Amino acid sequence: MSQLQDSFGRRFHYLRMSVTDVCNFKCTYCLPDGYRPEGKPKFLALNEIENLVAAFGEVGTQKIRITGGEPTLRKDFTDIIRIVADNDNIKTIATTTNGYRLEKNAKEWYDAGLRRINVSVDSLDPKMFYQITGENKFDEVMRGIDAALDAGFERIKINAVLLKGLNDKDLPRFLHWIKNTPIDLRFIELMETGLGHDYFNAHHLAGLDIKLKLESEGWLYDLPDVDDGPAQNFSHPDYKGRIGLIMPYAKNFCASCNRLRVSAKGKLHLCLFTENGVDLRDLLQNESQRPELIERLHGQLAQKKETHYLHQGITGVTKHLASIGG
Repeated sequence: MSQLQDSFGRRFHYLRMSVTDVCNFKCTYCLPDGYRPEGKPKFLALNEIENLVAAFGEVGTQKIRITGGEPTLRKDFTDIIRIVADNDNIKTIATTTNGYRLEKNAKEWYDAGLRRINVSVDSLDPKMFYQITGENKFDEVMRGIDAALDAGFERIKINAVLLKGLNDKDLPRFLHWIKNTPIDLRFIELMETGLGHDYFNAHHLAGLDIKLKLESEGWLYDLPDVDDGPAQNFSHPDYKGRIGLIMPYAKNFCASCNRLRVSAKGKLHLCLFTENGVDLRDLLQNESQRPELIERLHGQLAQKKETHYLHQGITGVTKHLASIGG
């Protein structure tokens, strides 16, 4: 089947596949009151995940990121990795985690086929880490990152949401860390969601300010690979690590969009914002449904909008990023 493509000519190589919306952290910018289920959740089963991965693999998906919530809360997380790794069409397998299980499981996940991992570390100050995440697990997460380095992951990224008045003074400490550590540090500009208007106004910090500072200090822009996410990446000859900036409010941010999302309950989301999602679960029950599933995917891509409209203050229906995997 042909590559998934929308009416603006954008081609989609990258799927963010959520496997749960449960999270055990209480990050102030996402789940400040902790996870609160709406009814009894029934997340995608392994056979449904296998059928989903197979269909996306047939329409040009090369990279799958397993997301949540906190995806490693699933007891069958290693089995999910194996399902993705067993599909020859998928070239890159990644996940995003808060890192609380990483120390004990990094080698097991690597052996199952996981090759790239993003760990959320919003501050290198343990007190500020606790203030933002609601969990006193800084040392545990940092040991997990060391375990991932030892396990041999080909790329380790650290995600930090930029928050004015909280972690905005951490940049020198982060830079010192990646001076001799081969990891990618990614600063994510705070995005306004349906439940976060006041928080956004209080803590939004423009990523462009960080970009200008980096460029003034000799950081150079790296051209992206075809399956890279939305970050603008920068490297420096004096540093082993790289820096990536995700700036959703920047001009033309959506022009290079190459990713789709499927929620933990089987809904296709064409964008992180603006729409309710399209149910795929009825076509994930057996392999014979794959042609119809692929046809639905192609049909829905024609509905994808040109932009997320965040710059116009339109946040859509997304209450918090954990609900569809960020």
